[in-house]
Amino acid sequence: MHMDQNPAIPDAAAGPAAYRQYARQWLRAHLPAHMRADSLDYRTPTLDECRDWEAAMHRAGLAGMTWPKAYGGLGLTLREHLAVNKEIGALAMPESVSSIGKELAGPIIQTVGTEQQKQLFLPNILAMRHFWCQGFSEPDAGSDLARLRTRAVPEGDSWRINGQKIWTSGAAKAHYCLLLTRTGTVADKHRGLLMFAVPMDTPGIRVVPIKSIDGKESFAEVFFDDVVVPDGARLGAPDEGWNAAIRVLSIERATNRMYRAWRFECELRQLVAACRSDPLLATLLDDGHTQRRIGEVVGEIDALKGLVERTVRQMVAGEKIGARGSLTKLYWSECHQAFAGLALSLVSHVTPRSSALARRARQHFSTGYLFARAETIYAGTTEVQLDIIADRIMHLPKDL
Repeated sequence: MHMDQNPAIPDAAAGPAAYRQYARQWLRAHLPAHMRADSLDYRTPTLDECRDWEAAMHRAGLAGMTWPKAYGGLGLTLREHLAVNKEIGALAMPESVSSIGKELAGPIIQTVGTEQQKQLFLPNILAMRHFWCQGFSEPDAGSDLARLRTRAVPEGDSWRINGQKIWTSGAAKAHYCLLLTRTGTVADKHRGLLMFAVPMDTPGIRVVPIKSIDGKESFAEVFFDDVVVPDGARLGAPDEGWNAAIRVLSIERATNRMYRAWRFECELRQLVAACRSDPLLATLLDDGHTQRRIGEVVGEIDALKGLVERTVRQMVAGEKIGARGSLTKLYWSECHQAFAGLALSLVSHVTPRSSALARRARQHFSTGYLFARAETIYAGTTEVQLDIIADRIMHLPKDL
């Protein structure tokens, strides 16, 4: 994959509009047709192709925009980050194969990591040399991390870790795990939680892939049997794990993948174009109920854009988002899951005699529908988000 090595990245003073224009031109000039889900040339890109693409985006100044320059970033603001994300969302490009590293591990290392850890981990994340996975969920502690059981016991200058994680995205390809452990007992609940950066090739780690409904093995169980790591793998102080975990989840719910609303809009354009290309689907598209539902989707997309843009304004102004990130997570997951159902209902009418664009759309949206079933589960279930909103935003009594 040939990419410009030294593109003319805008000056930091150029502003968000200049960055958005630059991103639009660079992405459209360099994204291969076979990596665009709305292209007839599309084929599933390999891990190496995705890695090379994201590394090229970083070299082009389109990743790590808010990270300090000392660690491979550009030292810009969330305004520029959002401007670029709008253009990333506008193209049907692959999802990041390093989202855990860029959006979760990186920010938490910047917050609680030592200078040595920052120098070691952060540049390698942006350059796509290291992939990360997130070891939070367990069989009895999914969205309720207070029930976490994986234990870390101090042994001199090391820690011995025993336990099990589940639904660990990307564990099979990861070089490191952002691992949340307990130093005390389950009765301690939120106390005694400690986070580590654990190399996945450490003796005692076993990864067992889980096949999901879409036939992929994106998730895994990860077992830690007498895994010994040095104290230098610890991220933050003992008892700081809960605050660090909450910080990670707040970031994940409020700011991660800011392009979602614009990608949602891109998917809607793809669906409509595919339907217009086929006589039968065009008839279905003109149905009054379908048109009303598409109108609702357009409104939902605009509302989601507004939530994201307001979040950026608030964070740039120095406000803490906290529990309000649950509003965004709840809204996009519910709306996009419903859209996936609408798309499937239309493309299910595609036959071998349908247009090539319609057949491509059927493949894309059938897979998308299956994956969307998890959107109201990962990063905190709908029920958990509703509880957070009721308790921390609306301050409703718990016995209501």
